[in-house]
Amino acid sequence: MTSSNGSSTSPDLSSAKQLNRANLDENLPQEWVPRRSSTRAWVTYDLANTIFAFGVVGYGFALWMTDNGVSDGVLGRIEGTAGLIVAFAAPWLGSRTDFQGRRLPTLAVTTLLAVVGTVVLGSGPQWLTFLALGLGFIGFQIGSALYDALLPDVSTPATWGRVSGLGVGVGYVGSFVGLGIFMLVKEVLDKSYAATFGGLGLAFLVFSIPTFVFVRERPRPRPQGRPPSLLGTASHLVAAWRRASRYQDVVRFLMARFLYTDATNTLLGGFLTIFVTQELGLSKGFMFWLLAVVIGVAVPGGLIGGRLVERFGPLRVLSFALFLVAIGIATAIGAALSGLAELVWVIGPLGGAAIGAIWSADRVLMARISPPQHFGEFYGLYATVGRFSFILGPLMWGFLTDNFHLGRNVAMGMLICFILASLWVLRRVDDGERQWDQADRS
Repeated sequence: MTSSNGSSTSPDLSSAKQLNRANLDENLPQEWVPRRSSTRAWVTYDLANTIFAFGVVGYGFALWMTDNGVSDGVLGRIEGTAGLIVAFAAPWLGSRTDFQGRRLPTLAVTTLLAVVGTVVLGSGPQWLTFLALGLGFIGFQIGSALYDALLPDVSTPATWGRVSGLGVGVGYVGSFVGLGIFMLVKEVLDKSYAATFGGLGLAFLVFSIPTFVFVRERPRPRPQGRPPSLLGTASHLVAAWRRASRYQDVVRFLMARFLYTDATNTLLGGFLTIFVTQELGLSKGFMFWLLAVVIGVAVPGGLIGGRLVERFGPLRVLSFALFLVAIGIATAIGAALSGLAELVWVIGPLGGAAIGAIWSADRVLMARISPPQHFGEFYGLYATVGRFSFILGPLMWGFLTDNFHLGRNVAMGMLICFILASLWVLRRVDDGERQWDQADRS
């Protein structure tokens, strides 16, 4: 998720040139300076991406489910199946973009898949809507991994945190856009869900275009040999993990990321909206204003999170933000058990700002601990662990609520356990600056 509103928030071009002259950035060619237009265009994709993440999956589809009597487990199965596909496809496509030396063409294909899937939602029988959501989800998730791997192309190590934070902040603006389109088309104009999802898909497409027009990828050497084949995806995934095992901090971070994204992705994948409307009994109108406040707090939260990453390092910011999310989930459970729905005014802003800081910090942490030669491949693994969490988290939620009838409060408690476990793993990660040898930089 992301933000850019003018030159005052964009990375300083002259500063980047000074960094290159001082040879502080050993991973970039001496002549490489990211263009300001490239940075701004990259940021706008985070806005487009979040229209789908929030407007479609996190909010709109959850309401469509409740209006059509669809159980929690159905959403869990859709997200779990799609997540399994992404878990194998993302590393393969990431390594292919490493081999090709370009990520934008593949990102364009995944973006179109997400857009088409969004436009089809609600336009036919339920099975078609379920299929469309799954395909859109696959395109969105793989595209997110490719998009994250472009961070070193649009910033320098000195500005990774700032640019990532801009992306998170502008992404929250995308949440506003997605929420606004949904309310305008569905509630104000009283149109169908099909028309509403069509508007969201069009907005996703429009706001993604600047990325493909203005982002300039830096030249990078191409690996020797043949590109990985689709049939060799499983073996490639094993080989990618073997390469990653040379870097213990990468492995530890990916283990932790699996745990905390299990919690955050499950929440943002529609289950938080279901919990708030069903367990706290909030109306759609109340939910709209609550989300507006949450997003309003989250925009500066993401921007500030990026600055904090530069000052304190991504690991400290990530850990603190995860602790806040755990507190927020616990407070939500308390609100449901006590009937104090007013606590959402504490939970919402706290959780929104914290999740914004998580996305500001974790992709910077991944960039810092990954060797430049394997950026695309390791970001594919980064995406894989997050997508496996989309398998486990939603499926476990569905089993706990639909099969074991333990209720949504127990499901929320499960998410707290995952976050606490991730914090335990993160304590052994070192996010200090690296000096890569020539083999890792080439």
